[in-house]
Amino acid sequence: MRENMAVQVTIYLMEGDKFGNRPLHSEILNYLHQENVFAAVTFHGVAGFLGRMRIKTSHLVDAGGKLPIVIIFVDADEHVARVLPKLKEMAAHRLIVRENVVIEQGSLD
Repeated sequence: MRENMAVQVTIYLMEGDKFGNRPLHSEILNYLHQENVFAAVTFHGVAGFLGRMRIKTSHLVDAGGKLPIVIIFVDADEHVARVLPKLKEMAAHRLIVRENVVIEQGSLD
């Protein structure tokens, strides 16, 4: 892989998703940190949908647990390939997208 190339992974979750008894997004973020992934962020959506479901918004009284959460992380291809199997197990029922990206500024060092 060229020096300015990396892999970006996006995981689409719902806030009610669990891994064991804990929130899935927290468990994934903790796992990525433990595995020394270069950068990761979690976004809590105010509106969205997954799997052709109805649009959920933070304005709905009954939206609890149904709003979208997106996790994005970036690292070298080899590192992403190493952590993806566990992530696929943790979020087996959710969409995971992997794409090659160009680092425009900074580095993975």
